[in-house]
Amino acid sequence: MKFCPNCGSPLEEGAVTCAKCGEPLSVQAAPVPYADPADHTGEFEAADISDNKVVAMLPYLMGVVGLIIALLARSDSPYAKFHIRQYLKICVCEAIIAICSAVLCWTFLVPIAGGICVIILLVVRVICFFQICKGQAKEPAIVSKLGFLK
Repeated sequence: MKFCPNCGSPLEEGAVTCAKCGEPLSVQAAPVPYADPADHTGEFEAADISDNKVVAMLPYLMGVVGLIIALLARSDSPYAKFHIRQYLKICVCEAIIAICSAVLCWTFLVPIAGGICVIILLVVRVICFFQICKGQAKEPAIVSKLGFLK
């Protein structure tokens, strides 16, 4: 049961104003569905997604070799290109972590932190793989805010 926000008296179902005090009741707008800004699945055709799932999976499964195969196999597919770009973002992050860990290898914490970061990026790669299995085109969680390779 609903009550008037002004006087607190009970309201009838579907009432526009309060019967006791005459206070107009606000009409609630329908909720707007949430749209994930990192989800680009709607930008690709369903046929492109279904035809190129395996090619899009290759970089996440095979690393740089899979990247080269994907570039040679389906360079014309927008869906495959999207996932190639996302994998390249992860590769660049892994390279930066490796360089920082190698340069500062004489410290104790930097190589440990670098190893933890590489493990986190491996988990991101696994998540991306399963998103491709579902036919989604989402930017990876950690590297999505990086501005290069859009």
